[in-house]
Amino acid sequence: MATRIHATAPASPPAEPDGAGFRFRAVSWNLFNGGIDSGLNQDVEQRFDDQIGILARLHPDILALQECTRWDKDGRADTVAAELGLSITEMACSRVGNGRNHTMLLHNPRRFALLDAQLRGTQVFHHALIRAHLRPHDAPSDGSADLNVLATHLSWTDGATRLAEARWMTDYAGPFPGTPDHGLLMGDLNTPHPDDVIDWDDVPNNLQSRYRLVRDDGTFGDADTRAYGVLLAAGWQDPETLTRRPRTGTVGHYYANEPTPMRLDHALVHHLTAHTYRTHDTPQTRTASDHLPVVLDAEIPAP
Repeated sequence: MATRIHATAPASPPAEPDGAGFRFRAVSWNLFNGGIDSGLNQDVEQRFDDQIGILARLHPDILALQECTRWDKDGRADTVAAELGLSITEMACSRVGNGRNHTMLLHNPRRFALLDAQLRGTQVFHHALIRAHLRPHDAPSDGSADLNVLATHLSWTDGATRLAEARWMTDYAGPFPGTPDHGLLMGDLNTPHPDDVIDWDDVPNNLQSRYRLVRDDGTFGDADTRAYGVLLAAGWQDPETLTRRPRTGTVGHYYANEPTPMRLDHALVHHLTAHTYRTHDTPQTRTASDHLPVVLDAEIPAP
């Protein structure tokens, strides 16, 4: 892989003055096969280049990436981290598949210190669940400003599998021994938002079992949002509710046979202030992947 040099993004905003909280930006994006397409006897990496440029301009402090396919090859993951000015927190291979699909979490080392990172549910998740303990620089040593980050990619197959995976993250929606009180959960959850208005006539019949409840007789019910629902019931909060600003879909723009917008990618919070929360929808992001990035500007409240 050739070395790529992208324009340096503007520096991220510094921590707020004494007495205020610590503001940061979190981004989650499913990259669709790592941004790499197969051409005539060679790889085509235009989407990959575009993705790195888009992420550099967003300048995330915490970045969750799904479908980092083949990023374990040729030092690609390290190259991406270096170009974005981030450190790899953890990178995990999907449990199911050919061993080339990865989920990755990165953080800005100039703003956060990494205290711990681990994989959870390694024998359960179709893809992966990464858990990290981050501490803002200059934060109190008592851990009162520490951040618990969960980065995941839930199964695409069906709602029941996603519900079982989501239960691995409900403990962290409230006080839990040895866990920071502030929490961030983000990734491709593969579950529609409960407020999504879905025209099932626009979804091919052979793909509907991914997203719909399946009755005992095999027929379809409404959208299966149980995985999302159990996270909210446990205490995770939707920044759309906190900001009172609904965002647009993250899928539905890429495939001609699936034109229905759905919010399958999410960022949920616990004990954080949400300032802005949006789907980053531009002409370039629409061609760079079959998912659009999710961007959250949040704040760890002052102790």
